[in-house]
Amino acid sequence: MAIEVDMMKKVPVSEQDPKVRAANFEEVCLGYNEEEAKAEATRCLNCKNPKCVDGCPVSINIPGFIEKIKDGDFEAAAGVIGEASSLPAVCGRVCPQEKQCEGQCIRGIKGESVSIGKLERFTADWAREHGIKPVKKAASNGRKVAVVGAGPSGLTCAGDLAKMGYEVTIFEALHKAGGVLVYGIPEFRLPKDKVVAKEIENVESLGVEIKTDYIIGRSETVDELMEREGFEAVYISSGAGLPMFMHIPGEQALGVYSANEYLTRANLMKAYRDDYDTPINKGRKTVVVGGGNVAMDAARTALRLGSEVTVVYRRSEQELPARAEEVHHAKEEGIVFELLTNPVEILEDEEGFVRGIRVIRMELGEPDESGRRRPVEVPGSEYEIECDSVIMALGTTPNPLIPGTTKGLDTTKKKCIVTDEETGATSKDGVFAGGDCATGAATVILAMGAGRKAAKGIDDYLNAR
Repeated sequence: MAIEVDMMKKVPVSEQDPKVRAANFEEVCLGYNEEEAKAEATRCLNCKNPKCVDGCPVSINIPGFIEKIKDGDFEAAAGVIGEASSLPAVCGRVCPQEKQCEGQCIRGIKGESVSIGKLERFTADWAREHGIKPVKKAASNGRKVAVVGAGPSGLTCAGDLAKMGYEVTIFEALHKAGGVLVYGIPEFRLPKDKVVAKEIENVESLGVEIKTDYIIGRSETVDELMEREGFEAVYISSGAGLPMFMHIPGEQALGVYSANEYLTRANLMKAYRDDYDTPINKGRKTVVVGGGNVAMDAARTALRLGSEVTVVYRRSEQELPARAEEVHHAKEEGIVFELLTNPVEILEDEEGFVRGIRVIRMELGEPDESGRRRPVEVPGSEYEIECDSVIMALGTTPNPLIPGTTKGLDTTKKKCIVTDEETGATSKDGVFAGGDCATGAATVILAMGAGRKAAKGIDDYLNAR
């Protein structure tokens, strides 16, 4: 049965009922089926000057793959995406499309933009389910490149280099590849075995070798990779894994987590599963401090572990940095938002456990350096929120291990590696860097974009030698 399409509105996508999904870790969004995808594809104007491509950090030929979907040639659509992206099923799920490709969509000027992210997800899922490998392994050129970190930036750079014929080895500190895709983003947004593992397998099928439990800076340094192991270039994509705290009284109380630790326990260490014996504080009442995507992930994870959850954020809803879709889903699931509110103290009981959090009301003043209006405390407006668990989701900074063990590698005051914006080149000859270790914590797709730029930069560098 043909689907009737309103050209001004997106074809709706199915989701789990909020009351049902709030008690499980299965994927919230169910995605398009074939007929829904083809119907949504008909809404694309196939612009001669596609602004959506300009809005994509990895420059996918968006009108090209959507045209193939409209024709029902899903394998060809996967091939078009595969030319630019090594992780399409991931991007289709977690990219902030509303601020990137969909935000530039011409259809969105007078109606709703084309649902580019959901179409990318459909295509990648269809290819996986039908055993399609969009890109074949290239003939080797005999030149070796090392990649530090198997997160989205490292996987992207490695995939692009492999397509050019380079022999690429990724060195990953954890026991499993994927970086933030496996330790940070919850199962209900990004299934690990069904999606992430399969995308990584696709990168490995290009000839990329991944060595896990290998800490660059401890197991071996960047200098040793180049001097002893014969790697002609190195791409550092070690992420930003050091959590930030507020340094307020009570922050050392039992029951206070960084979002990094909490999500790593839940995701990588499978604390949400009954068949895993992973310690995690399943509090009765949890307060999550922060308003980004990580805060939403932590809040929605705590909810699924059985806690009542309140999100505390110092600005208004208009300034929430999290994706609108994630905030909407959190509210649907019953998470409470205390906005224009900021913690001043974490309260402890006699045994040192969290018993609550004292907060103060805020109001928005003049814009700060970020362009957002600066929150200002309202005197005399303090009050307490009862809780037995607090999760700090305030952002992260790069680990200084690699810069500290690599000669001649310049960093900023915030310990980010200094790079050339166009090529990813660092101050050390033959060493490139990108993603969160260079920019500070950002999105998956921006890290992937940095990986693509660096792959081209490395290719240009090696061909010029």
